[in-house]
Amino acid sequence: MQIYQVGGAVRDGLLGLPVKDRDYVVVGATPEQMLAAGYRAVGKDFPVFLHPETHQEHALARTERKTGKGYKGFSVYAAPEVTLEEDLARRDFTMNAIAQAEDGRLVDPFHGQQDIQEKRLRHVTEAFSEDPVRILRAGRFLARFTEFSVAPETMALMREMVADGEVDALVPERVWQEIAKGLMEKKPSRMFEMLLDCGALQVIFPELARLWGVPQTAIYHPEVDTGVHVMMVIDYAAKQGLSLPVRFAALVHDLGKGTTPADVLPRHIGHELRSVDQIRDVVARLKVPNDCKDLALVVAKYHGKLHAAREMKASTLLNFLEELDAFRQRTRFDDFLLACECDSRGRLGLENCPLDDAEHLRKALQAALLVDAGAIAKNYATPTEIKQAVADARTQAIEAMLALSRKPVL
Repeated sequence: MQIYQVGGAVRDGLLGLPVKDRDYVVVGATPEQMLAAGYRAVGKDFPVFLHPETHQEHALARTERKTGKGYKGFSVYAAPEVTLEEDLARRDFTMNAIAQAEDGRLVDPFHGQQDIQEKRLRHVTEAFSEDPVRILRAGRFLARFTEFSVAPETMALMREMVADGEVDALVPERVWQEIAKGLMEKKPSRMFEMLLDCGALQVIFPELARLWGVPQTAIYHPEVDTGVHVMMVIDYAAKQGLSLPVRFAALVHDLGKGTTPADVLPRHIGHELRSVDQIRDVVARLKVPNDCKDLALVVAKYHGKLHAAREMKASTLLNFLEELDAFRQRTRFDDFLLACECDSRGRLGLENCPLDDAEHLRKALQAALLVDAGAIAKNYATPTEIKQAVADARTQAIEAMLALSRKPVL
């Protein structure tokens, strides 16, 4: 029995990055031998065992054979005669196909170290084409390792996979899982740009793919198309370390611009409601979690309205806050403003622009929250009267805030 560390731990160690999860492959062993040595079996699709002390995963060396469409269409063969090189050959990229022996010796039959040095993402063998998830993983690695590029032969192979319909077999849950991981990487735009380049984005996320080539709103750098703008927005969100719901909202906030009639471009009249409709389709198709869905819908519908906040009178500001459900959904309101900040600053030369509208709306909410709704309710008999009295008091509080903000500083 020989045990080797494999995969991301070896790769990250060579890159000088912190190692999080460690995985091991075991060569020359049977399941019975693993159990006899105290390991605990946990694998469902292939033999995986947990170390009796460290609880780290140890998988028996295996080969895989394609039996059908998609990433689940495989049969697995694990036996003592499967060699380390055969196990490494089934992996996706050469940088992930390096093993490290217990004495520290590296086993690198596919020249992964050279590809790491040259910052190249290259597939191990033609078997790469048998698993369409690997296209998504390629995008995710580009978003994480921002100096890496895809080898030309790997890009050509991914395009062939798209043309052969392999990407059509991806299940929605797995697509969302990879998109979510990519959004949380250092520069998520690189994932989506690569998926667009190889044609996969047009299959798994056509609503987003349509944004490239569509001019941005005339007053905001019309020379930059909407797809480029959205990529700048999500990269800004990533740079600020924002949450997945905010990053997803930033990604889809302008989807409606992809269906703007050509005769009205570069204006995008009514794109907010078109964005809402398309987001509903996307989240239903990809099984997007509710926190991401809810924020995305609010941002898509109201991010344009925020730009008019400083021109609103007190009653209009209160109505806007109620539309945003800001009094009950405080965290979502804060995330709404963060997503709008990403939209405003995800433009050429505007990375440090002041966000007066967001701050203005935040102050309006703070003023309205000072109203003691419970105390007011004691003075009225019906829910209708209470609601109106609270609204009047909140409007007056916002009016006082506006008056104070207009007062000149001496």
